[in-house]
Parts: sequence; C-alpha cells; structure tokens
Amino acid sequence: MISNPQELDCIIIGAGAAGLTAATYLARFRRQFITIDAGQSRLLSIPTSHNYPGYPAGIHGHDILDRMRSQMVHYGKSVVADKVRRLEKRPDGSFIASGEHGEWHARTVILATGVVDVPPDFPDVQDAIARGCLRYCPICDGYEAIGKKAAVIGKGKGGLGEAIFVRHFAAEVTLLSLTEALDLSEEDRQRLAHASVRVIHEPVSSMRLREEGMIEVQLRDGGQERFEVVYAALGTRVNSELARSLGAACAPNGELRVDEHQQTSVDGLYAVGDVVAGLNQITVAMGHAAIAATAVHNRLRERD
Repeated sequence: MISNPQELDCIIIGAGAAGLTAATYLARFRRQFITIDAGQSRLLSIPTSHNYPGYPAGIHGHDILDRMRSQMVHYGKSVVADKVRRLEKRPDGSFIASGEHGEWHARTVILATGVVDVPPDFPDVQDAIARGCLRYCPICDGYEAIGKKAAVIGKGKGGLGEAIFVRHFAAEVTLLSLTEALDLSEEDRQRLAHASVRVIHEPVSSMRLREEGMIEVQLRDGGQERFEVVYAALGTRVNSELARSLGAACAPNGELRVDEHQQTSVDGLYAVGDVVAGLNQITVAMGHAAIAATAVHNRLRERD
C-alpha cells in the first residue's frame, strides 16, 4: 500500500551529504518530497574530516550529518528511516519506491545511495578507523600522513597507484597485497622505485591494532611489519542496484553515468554523490545535489 497516495514531486533515496543537500534545495524550492534513508551513510565512518570547507580544525562525520539534518528540520522536513528495496517506473513516467515499511509515489527520483568501502578482514577495523590508523581516502586525508610510516594494502597490485599518491605525503610508504603475492611488471617496478615506494611481495595473513596506535601486519611467511597508518585500497561496493534494475547506464564497477544535470539514462531518475562515476568527495557530492535538485525543480516547473 502506498504510504502517501498523493503523488510527490520527488523521492530522495539516501541521506548522506548528497541526499541532505538535495533535500534542503528542494525544500527551499517549495517542492513536495520525501527523503528515505537506511542509516548507512559513509559519513558515519569519518572520525574527522579536515578538508570540509569552513572547519579549520576539522569536523566529525556525525556532526556534518547532524548539522545538515537540522537544516532540513528548519524547513519543516525530516528523514524517513527505511531501506528502499525496489524502484519501479510506471507507464506515465512516474516512480514507485517500495521500502520495508512503506511505498511512495513521485514524479522524479534522486538517488544518493553512495558506496560502501571494502575493509580489510581483521577484528580491529572499527577501532583502527576511529583512531585514524586505518584510512580509505588519501585525497581526503593524505595530509594527515605527512612524515609518517604508511602502508597501502590492495589485492595483488591493486594498491599501486594509491601507494604512489600517498608517497607525496608520507615519509615512507610500503605496498602490500592482501590476497596474493605481488607480481609486478618492469614498468610497475620502475614507477614504484621512482616514487621511492617500498614493496613487500609476500602477502598479508593478518593485521591487528596495537595499544600504542600502530597497525601490526603479519605476513604469510612469518614476517612482521608495523605502520602508523594503513590505507585500504580494496575498492568499494556501489549501491546502484535500484537504478540498474531500471536499465540505467553505468561504468563497469557499477557507478552510474549521468548527464550535465545529473540525470541518468532513465528519464526522471537523477543520481548524486559517490554512486555516480567520478571523484568521491563530500563537496563534490553536495555539488551534484545542488545541480540535480535545481534540474528537478526546473523540470517540474515547466510541466506544472
């Protein structure tokens, strides 16, 4: 049964930085919409963001979400806690979003479902993230690795490019492999040598967070290494299933392709934030949302 039988202007799926920005814009555009969120925003795993504009000392991911939600409340809007399991497009071009607890009908959809970082499989992951010892984004916080002993861990040579990037900041960088021994080409070896990146070919068997804030890495051959910070380059799982079920065009990794208005290849379906092919940054996600929400408003205004 449709929770709100009235046709809405828009359904926003996801309430991270992108979804909440879109919600604020649509609220100020005086649009009728609903924001649905499953409570899994990537911001929740950020202990402190130092490149979010306006906060010289940094700001916690939770605080970003709290401030953005408060802004929604200021305009009389709130977030509905639910997980959208199915998205359908009707013959008239409108959409039905079905969640675990409700169903909603709207003329457009903004998808802001993001991605999930793939963590290394060891028991102290969450503590290591909270203490800033395990990180996922050197673009966000490579600066915090300045002068430190760092490692980049990937699958095979999947972390090669990131290791070279991190070397711009860290005093020492080691490239590690989680699943298999590193098999590098001569070109790979030259690139790593030119960047002064150390390589350990033996794969990692386990990792643990030590009390002093170091990550201890155990190698399959019995060797042991310690690092002040480890960057996980194990990829992401892109939450684009809803759009792909409607035939939306995407990159090989599942990231959605959009036009200059953030519209996917499905008419009326927009996508913003990390679920879109491009640079995964909070500020980029917010820019996507501003573009998409404005496009939705103009689309509906022309058809009203």
